[in-house]
Amino acid sequence: MYFVYILQSLSSGRFYVGQCDHLIGRFREHQRGANLATRNRGPWWMPYYEIYPTRTAAIKRERQIKKMKSAVSIGRIIGRFSAMA
Repeated sequence: MYFVYILQSLSSGRFYVGQCDHLIGRFREHQRGANLATRNRGPWWMPYYEIYPTRTAAIKRERQIKKMKSAVSIGRIIGRFSAMA
């Protein structure tokens, strides 16, 4: 099982999109500053994630989200998820 996730910085409001196979462990790495791209930009929360059966599918979706390059577009994804909960 693979995950595509969106993090949001509690300090700046900026988003980070990633994919992994161990969601909780990966989130903890981001919180500790073990990831160069998110270091010194936290603390983070994870408002959204998706589950995929293969890494290939997860990478494809991650790239699709990253191509949006817009906080508004990512906010729409998160908002759609929140409305379903």
